[in-house]
Amino acid sequence: MIRTPYMTRIKRGSVVLVEVVFSSGFGAKLRPALVISTSEYNKNRGEVIVSGITSNTKQLHDGDTVISEWEKAGLKVPSLATAILQTVKKDRIQKCLGQIDELDFARIEKNISAVIGFSIADKK
Repeated sequence: MIRTPYMTRIKRGSVVLVEVVFSSGFGAKLRPALVISTSEYNKNRGEVIVSGITSNTKQLHDGDTVISEWEKAGLKVPSLATAILQTVKKDRIQKCLGQIDELDFARIEKNISAVIGFSIADKK
């Protein structure tokens, strides 16, 4: 795999533009996504784990979280992070758009953890 400069900036909480394969397995589209895998995982693997990001903020499903600081995250419109998770190869990442706000990330982590049955201990 060829390492490009943007790959070195990818870390937990990065908002990236990634080629996402449709759940049917047919076709793909460039979409924003939030890197949720740890920086250690990202460093040692050829892929990252992402949460899908959508601009459809009118429909909130279990595990979805509105991104309050969407502009600071590099997004063009109000958006939410979904509990739709996917592992993507790093070479499918087109660019890094920005970094999610810490409070937004904490809420996203909590909501996704709840729908997959993981418990997150309060961080002190």
